[in-house]
Amino acid sequence: MAALSIRDLEVRFPGLAQPALAIPALDLDRGARVAVSGPSGCGKTTLLNVLSGLEKIGHGHVAWADTDLSRLGEGARDRWRAAHVGLVMQDFHLFPGLSALENVLLPQRLGCWRLQPSKRVEALRLLERVGLPNPRQPVETLSRGQMQRVAVARALIARPEILIADEPTASLDAEAGAAVADLLLDLAQEAQATLIVATHDPRLAGRLSRTLRLDAGRLAA
Repeated sequence: MAALSIRDLEVRFPGLAQPALAIPALDLDRGARVAVSGPSGCGKTTLLNVLSGLEKIGHGHVAWADTDLSRLGEGARDRWRAAHVGLVMQDFHLFPGLSALENVLLPQRLGCWRLQPSKRVEALRLLERVGLPNPRQPVETLSRGQMQRVAVARALIARPEILIADEPTASLDAEAGAAVADLLLDLAQEAQATLIVATHDPRLAGRLSRTLRLDAGRLAA
């Protein structure tokens, strides 16, 4: 599991007078369970993109254990993310025309020239764990709650040290949202992963051990 250290982080976008994100210092322990809250446009998604290596760091340092993402180029960040981070997004980012199983395995197929049989076994185990009865069902025929379950399984197939979720329950009804929240917490614990969730859902945030509130790109007291 990776511990996080942020120092003097500043993210600016063209055309904006103020930085989209400005965090002088932040430390998280390994295995932390953290909610990131705040109004729309406050910088939650930008922070998650920085923490996952999707956003280039122009100023400051963001280090997971011994890896400082600010020192890595785009290709190196991509390789680091593939090895260490599982991502769960609000819009699922699943591929229609592929089954639930094929969607879970797709990042593994793209990352190596030959898929290890153990990955298929693990994908089937995860789909069973998240409650998908038919792993070969096309994803476009699933409910939104089921699609998010597939996305959770896909995020965990590589057994990441870090699990990052951006509004994972926002597009779900209350029952499906509660089920996905249960899965995120249980599977993060099972994988011993650090869990960081951007959410407007007070029920989900209340189940995490720490809340970081952003206001105009800055951490509120």
